[in-house]
Amino acid sequence: MDTESTHSGYSSRSGRSNRHGERSRDRHKGGSSKDSSRSERSVVINPPDTPSQDSPVHNEEPLPGEPSAAADPGDEAQDDNWGETTTAVTGTSELSISQEEVVGLGKEIQDRTQGFRRYLPLAVGSCVGLLVLATPLVFLLLPVVMWPDRLQACGAACEGLFLSISFKILILLVAVWALFLRPSRACLPRVCVYRAFLTTLTLLLTMSYWLFYGVRILDAQDEDYHGIVQFAVSLVDSQLFVHYLAVVLLELRHLRPCYSVCVIRSTDGETRHYNIGQLSIQRAALTILEYYYRDFPLHNPALLSASKHRTAKHLAGLKVYNVDAPGSTAAAQPSNGNQSRPLVTPATKRKDNAHSELYYEEADYERRVRKRRARLVVAVEEAFTHVRRMKKEDENAAPSDIMDVREAALAVFPSMARSLQKYLRTTRRQHCHSMESIQKHLAFCLVNNMSPKAFLEAYLAPGPTLLYGPERWMADQWTLISEASVTSGIKEGTEFLLKCLDFSLAVTVKGIPYIRLTEEYIDPKSHKFILLLQSETSV
Repeated sequence: MDTESTHSGYSSRSGRSNRHGERSRDRHKGGSSKDSSRSERSVVINPPDTPSQDSPVHNEEPLPGEPSAAADPGDEAQDDNWGETTTAVTGTSELSISQEEVVGLGKEIQDRTQGFRRYLPLAVGSCVGLLVLATPLVFLLLPVVMWPDRLQACGAACEGLFLSISFKILILLVAVWALFLRPSRACLPRVCVYRAFLTTLTLLLTMSYWLFYGVRILDAQDEDYHGIVQFAVSLVDSQLFVHYLAVVLLELRHLRPCYSVCVIRSTDGETRHYNIGQLSIQRAALTILEYYYRDFPLHNPALLSASKHRTAKHLAGLKVYNVDAPGSTAAAQPSNGNQSRPLVTPATKRKDNAHSELYYEEADYERRVRKRRARLVVAVEEAFTHVRRMKKEDENAAPSDIMDVREAALAVFPSMARSLQKYLRTTRRQHCHSMESIQKHLAFCLVNNMSPKAFLEAYLAPGPTLLYGPERWMADQWTLISEASVTSGIKEGTEFLLKCLDFSLAVTVKGIPYIRLTEEYIDPKSHKFILLLQSETSV
């Protein structure tokens, strides 16, 4: 990294230090004009065992702190302020590293850490699952391998237990695969409490069985093989009950709605309400983000520029006076207060007309949007009509002359491209759709014989975030901000914030009220009535 020569001189209380500072500046005065050339050269440092000169030099000048033959003998004695008056000359190092490389290195380390955190639960679950499935089989095989001659014969009941334990282990294998060996959907800031509890309980149960097996069976070399098989079956039964507990805690407990959450986007005020069950704060945040990508329209910062421009224009017309400042004219001459009134009057008028400007601005914007939309609809309908006409003509054409769907999409796209581009620019959504994505969507509509309205539906109104490319998702930029611990459960009045790069989601939790229904019995006979018809009517 290039650093220019730094000259620092501080005033000293002694005359000797001042004279030394002047001699130091005179000595380096000739080298100060070569700062540009010094920044492009490197410092050569010779090893102490093989010196090439009497002392290391830089651009044929002695380095600071080294004795010089041309220097005055009195300069050798330095005063106490030598650190303030010495000039440090540095150059470009051949092993220098830029700031961008440092940032890239930190990002690479962070990506590796995130990948490790993502696959760590899967690795731990795989190890625990293998331990759980292998333990009953080891219980059955160790006696047969270590003392086979002393074991009692296994009868019909023992062989039936073999069949039972085989199917139970197979069921447990499928259950563990379905519940625990799934790739994680997100990387949470803290460990899931229930998963940690179930893993600890499983390990504790397995270690307890191993301890009992080692003391009562391995050390004693038990000869009752039927009892050993029953011991292994009891272990598998206990593991099945632990898996049932895992299903209740991880999959069933949060299905019953208990709370209603209000999610508000900070920039445009877009609001949604959802019902969720008993979840921790980090799990509730994950659920809300999944709902956000499905229900919220894509965040468009370009739509906020108009309101910011109007606010800046309004603030530009305001004049601010500091009447309390010393020497202020308004404070010194209170009789001249009428002179500043005409200066504030135009700003006041503009403030009174702000609602009119907003009304006409929105009306003009809606008029331009309707105009661009009408032109776009007509252009797309004409393009689809042309495609249908060409499709009928291709039925009688030779196979070599038939166009591919991709080629047909490329052929009709220029007729609607200008109208679509103007409409997207007017609605400030041109950055959300690329030309390649539009052509791909057009080819999809032509293959499935869709109408022009089905093609335009993706561009006339903003869709949810998942309909756009992954670069619009910002899935790795969310930060959970909460005063309470993120592993604690949500409750009435819980508030937390999901912060992203350009906006944030404010979440407020409200409890669903307890509803009491009463029944009111209505006698069916009370609905009966008699209709009397008169035979004679008045004329």
